[in-house]
Amino acid sequence: MENSSTDTQSMQDVLGGSTVQKVGSFRYLIAQDQWHWSDEVAAIHGYGAGEVSPTTELLLAHKHPEDRQRVERVIDDLLREGKSFSSRHRIIDRRGQTRHVLVIGDRLMDPSGALIGTEGFYVDLTDVHEGELKETMDAAVKDFAVSRAVIEQAKGMLMLVYGINADRAFDVLTWRSQQTNTKLRTLAQNIVASVDGKVPFDDESRRMFDHLLLTAHQGSDGSVAAE
Repeated sequence: MENSSTDTQSMQDVLGGSTVQKVGSFRYLIAQDQWHWSDEVAAIHGYGAGEVSPTTELLLAHKHPEDRQRVERVIDDLLREGKSFSSRHRIIDRRGQTRHVLVIGDRLMDPSGALIGTEGFYVDLTDVHEGELKETMDAAVKDFAVSRAVIEQAKGMLMLVYGINADRAFDVLTWRSQQTNTKLRTLAQNIVASVDGKVPFDDESRRMFDHLLLTAHQGSDGSVAAE
């Protein structure tokens, strides 16, 4: 399970101190039927870091009985139609306490544009006032966009260097995050910063990439791609 998380200190400052972390990230990969959640999302559900591996069944089991069917429909729409989503609902945490959460998810695509999953974040709304919520959401959306961009950059670098696909590149980053106890975003930022201008490419590699760049508007059979 991924034990890295996005930086959430600014959102926690807005919401005030609590023993439960207020904002955390998640990711779901369809082919593997595999969930990853940050330590903050685990805490919202009442678990310690790395204590359990999230599954669809576990997540649905924590939904409030009156909200579970609606959340199931949201997940089904995502898997069938690839829709982005937001859902404000209740969960029952491990201690039996009802918590109000907002879950926002975006489509996760592979380089070809095919849907491979979803990723997004949870916000714990329990005891949060509406004015604080808007500030928190603005900060969370901005932080999520920044984190996602740098992780995608690092994935692209691994794909190019090792000739692997997007899923395997993410697996490698997640593995290093776990092995080094480093947040995934921080690890990706360090890779991107370290590679910038410091990894040499020989002339032949550059010529090959020049050709790819100049012929990218054509299909694999040489035909010009349609608009």
